[in-house]
Amino acid sequence: MITPQIPKGFRDFLPEKKIIRQQIIDHIRSIFETYGFVPLETPCLEYAETLEGKYGEEGDRLIYKFLDRGGRAVALRYDLTIPLCRVISMYPELVKPFKCYQIAPVWRADKPQKGRFREFYQCDIDIIGTASVLADAELMSIMYAVLTKLGIANFTIHINHRKLLNAVAVSAGIREGEVTTFLRSLDKLDKVGKETVSGELKEKGFSAGSIERAFAIIEEAGTSDNHKAFLEKVGSLIQGTAGGEQGVAELMIIREALEAQGIPERGYCFDLSLARGLDYYTGPVFETRVETPKVGSITGGGRYDNLIGLFCKTPYPATGTSFGLERLIAVLEEMAGQDTRLSKTQVLVALFDKSLLGETVRVAKMLRDAGINTEIYFEADKLKRQLTYAANKSIPLVVILGSDEFKNGTVALRNMQLGQQEIIAQNDLVHTVKERL
Repeated sequence: MITPQIPKGFRDFLPEKKIIRQQIIDHIRSIFETYGFVPLETPCLEYAETLEGKYGEEGDRLIYKFLDRGGRAVALRYDLTIPLCRVISMYPELVKPFKCYQIAPVWRADKPQKGRFREFYQCDIDIIGTASVLADAELMSIMYAVLTKLGIANFTIHINHRKLLNAVAVSAGIREGEVTTFLRSLDKLDKVGKETVSGELKEKGFSAGSIERAFAIIEEAGTSDNHKAFLEKVGSLIQGTAGGEQGVAELMIIREALEAQGIPERGYCFDLSLARGLDYYTGPVFETRVETPKVGSITGGGRYDNLIGLFCKTPYPATGTSFGLERLIAVLEEMAGQDTRLSKTQVLVALFDKSLLGETVRVAKMLRDAGINTEIYFEADKLKRQLTYAANKSIPLVVILGSDEFKNGTVALRNMQLGQQEIIAQNDLVHTVKERL
């Protein structure tokens, strides 16, 4: 006998969990489309060379790679961004700016732990073909819209700019060729703290003086409720670095756009310590953190203007962000605000009398034709057993058609939540069900 099991870091989703996931995905999808994004789907399998060398050393180690039957090196997609870049290079006729969303699983050979799996879903939105930071601001507006619509209140969007970080590194005396390595370690600051990051940087060969100067600039910038004043202060700290001044100017535009979108200042902050660990970011970077529960960032992204140029001669500017579905669900479950129904069925039509099978099916069809999710109970069991089935699946309404109801052109409609039953004319059933729902 085969022992039923699944690999570590992978999961089955039974109905009560899958329904919640579908509801959240449907909600996210509807907001994406409100902003004019179109769906995109790519294969789960790519040639390994497509993915390798794009995520940095740590990311490359987590790619699932193997040889197919033809001896070709292939890999499960690590994220949705690199496959998108491949798509853009293969289909240059796509109208630009190209605004798309992807909601699909990705795979990483990571160590499984709470909130971290080897197979998980990402919900991505990307804008390809514009260098305007208004595109970055729109992504942040969508992040805010999705989270507030889901009922998450205690979140903050952290915003920074890679050109500012490059300027901080240069001002601290870090050589240009070492900046990427420095930023990979800095990205861990909110997770492991300053002391651990400093120790890691020393192990990588950075001088104590450079590390101290870099942290001194970040700490002097601090945080401020007045975002304009904060950016002006950062500008003074990195004065004289062309890239840094451009970064400040672009963040000023983003601040103005977010204000025009009606996003309150408490909903976001400029955070000079935010790095985002992937090597391909070139401009604004952003992620969303919640105060409780502590699950890490629940969205993350940034501008990657040079990445598509690895696949084609045209280096399209691009920006994108990703919603971590697993962490979103963890936050919502902690808030205890999610429906845990075992079914999406709204009405169960009971099979009360075998001789009325045809009429029972007809009633069910009438409800379905009206857009009401309807099940038929397949056997003429005792009514109590049929009602128990509805209760166990959290089906709110049960329609009962007996011989008396059939003769009178009526049905009995039982409200499972209230434990009440009423007699309804069949012609009024659809209207009444919609009212009760």
